[in-house]
Amino acid sequence: MNKKTVLITGSSTGFAHATAKLFAEKGWNVVATMLDVSTAGDLAGRDNVLVSRLDVTDRASIDQAIKTSIERFGKLDAVINNAGYGHYGIFETIPQKSIQSNFDVNVFGVMNVVRAIVPVFRKQKEGLILNVSSVGGLVGLPSISIYISTKFALEGFTESLSYELASQNIVVKIVEPGGGDTAFHARASS
Repeated sequence: MNKKTVLITGSSTGFAHATAKLFAEKGWNVVATMLDVSTAGDLAGRDNVLVSRLDVTDRASIDQAIKTSIERFGKLDAVINNAGYGHYGIFETIPQKSIQSNFDVNVFGVMNVVRAIVPVFRKQKEGLILNVSSVGGLVGLPSISIYISTKFALEGFTESLSYELASQNIVVKIVEPGGGDTAFHARASS
């Protein structure tokens, strides 16, 4: 039986890092992607883990990571879109450039990865896309309106995309974690 392979964005820290380790320990091939591969930590050096640079805002880096993954493991079975960050602050105090940047990563970054992987999954006649949202995609909260808005957008995109791709045997799911013991809050911009 061939091992299944998963590509996970944002694997240098947090939920994605823990997810990459869990999949690797369960016998999957893992493509742990991140902006800076020197931050891979304990993911590096495992036989069934490929650490790869991927910037969700750069289509060339997405295409290269997918190409390298398939060359190494033969196939991609699943993609977990986890890369993202929070942005704290009262809406009217947040510069437009910061708002655009948060949407570029949390929403358009996911769309970029999806746009790149769908033709691969279509050719394989199967695949799974799992988008990591947040409980913040279900309920609004003060002082985090920009991040919450990105997650609401991701919710709608994922639900609609699941209908569009279902007939092609491409499954699209979403997970909505609450808070966890990660560096998320420390890394959130304000």
